[in-house]
Amino acid sequence: MRKVLYPGSFDPITKGHINIIQQSSLLFDEVIVAVMSNPLKKTCLFSLKERLLMIKDIYKDVNNVSVLVGEGASVDVALENECNYIVRGVRGLSDLDYEMQLAQINRDISNNQVNTVCLFANPELINVSSSVVRELFKLGKDVSKYVDPIVNTRILEKKGGF
Repeated sequence: MRKVLYPGSFDPITKGHINIIQQSSLLFDEVIVAVMSNPLKKTCLFSLKERLLMIKDIYKDVNNVSVLVGEGASVDVALENECNYIVRGVRGLSDLDYEMQLAQINRDISNNQVNTVCLFANPELINVSSSVVRELFKLGKDVSKYVDPIVNTRILEKKGGF
């Protein structure tokens, strides 16, 4: 059984992330989405628990996608969950250089047990990121075309029905 871990902060999960999960679910027997805390982010739109519950709700009817909260290094979460692969979404050349470095480090610290697979989101989703969605939210803009309806509902609730 081929299992892949898709780690990220997913604050919030976007249609770009969803596209990567969809592609992964066609390539792997099981996709484990690991909602990770990012210590570099000073403020979050959603708590870890809120993110976990939203993503679980989005994938409640998809048999080969599961969701968990991951702690520590992504490669350790992959090994703990018997994943020999980590999937990463790449939006452009600037992402690719970083992802290549990370892939090599993950392979090294896992003693060659975990490989990284990079996937590209559909072209219309290349510019969609959680940080863009958060910024648009702060500016009072409509983000519905960038996120799943479940996430959009939660964003509107955060805004008090805006």
